[in-house]
Amino acid sequence: MSPWSDSCNTVLHITTIRFLDFNIRYYFRVNVIKIQFLLLRFKKINNGFNQVFQYGELSIGIVVPIENYTQGKLATMHDHLKRAQFIDSLGFKALWLRDIPLHVPTFGDAGQTYDPFTYLGYLAGQTEQIALGVSSIALPLHHPIHVAKSAATIDQLSEGRLILGVASGDRYEEYPGTNSDYANRGAAFRDAFEYIRTAQSDYPILKDNAFGNLDGTMDILPKAYGNKIPMLVTGHSQQKIEWISEHSDGWMYYPRNLYMQEYNIEEFRKRIDTSDGITKPFMQPLYLDLMEDDDYIPERIRLGIRTGSNHLIEYLTNLKRLGVNHVALNLRLNQNDIEKTLEKMAEKVLVHFHANDKK
Repeated sequence: MSPWSDSCNTVLHITTIRFLDFNIRYYFRVNVIKIQFLLLRFKKINNGFNQVFQYGELSIGIVVPIENYTQGKLATMHDHLKRAQFIDSLGFKALWLRDIPLHVPTFGDAGQTYDPFTYLGYLAGQTEQIALGVSSIALPLHHPIHVAKSAATIDQLSEGRLILGVASGDRYEEYPGTNSDYANRGAAFRDAFEYIRTAQSDYPILKDNAFGNLDGTMDILPKAYGNKIPMLVTGHSQQKIEWISEHSDGWMYYPRNLYMQEYNIEEFRKRIDTSDGITKPFMQPLYLDLMEDDDYIPERIRLGIRTGSNHLIEYLTNLKRLGVNHVALNLRLNQNDIEKTLEKMAEKVLVHFHANDKK
């Protein structure tokens, strides 16, 4: 055997070792990820939270108003109950309402115009399966005792379908209307959040809170239907990401490009203590204009996308891979018939993401 052959055998031997080493490291890395995936889960909180948020999965909901109103700031709320019930029957996972105490025309639209808690109480008796979400209550603009009682009431009436999004509220114009301090809204948010959390225990004790003190001699009723009221923080709400990761039951953030959203999710989840195998969900809204052509090439619209169903499936699949667990679709800018759009979504899109449903 020539020296060249020996050299080749040596190189081949070294290359094989390196190749095997790479495969072994890759094998272990992939399987560590698989093991981590199998071990991690979301905490079971109530029926709504449990059906909307499943680790490693993505579910789809709808933002109210369920109509196109691009020509003005106010929705008609035409057929609002019929459409809410239709969405429930089609298998969408959640309905989302907004809290807009005062309509500020220069800021944006007025949402569903109805008070979110009153309207959710109405929907609780008119729907069956769908989760009922608020995205989100501006905590500094409400006394937390009223938020706690309203949220628990709806949770009871709906048999545990409420998901409570909370925020600091960023419309400066609203604050004078409630004599609230805009500059101090971050601290007010934390105090209100603590108050609502504490109110869910029996005969709560709360001291040194800007909204009031509780000495344990009085109770706040009713209590949550399930374990507790799930509370998701919206945006940063004037808080550090460490606070959100520790105190919230999940994070609700705004639409971003895939790279930025992946970064946001990693920053959120890496700060969660998962020693007990529990992590927390991430969700986002998305404006959607669903075109009749299933292969319509995606176009960017304000806070969302104009596209056909095939590319929408691909986009949502990418969000799922990043770790997004729920997308709340807003059809305000949708050009096609709303009922037909919802039916198309159920027929062509939901089947890819809600395939494990027993309904």
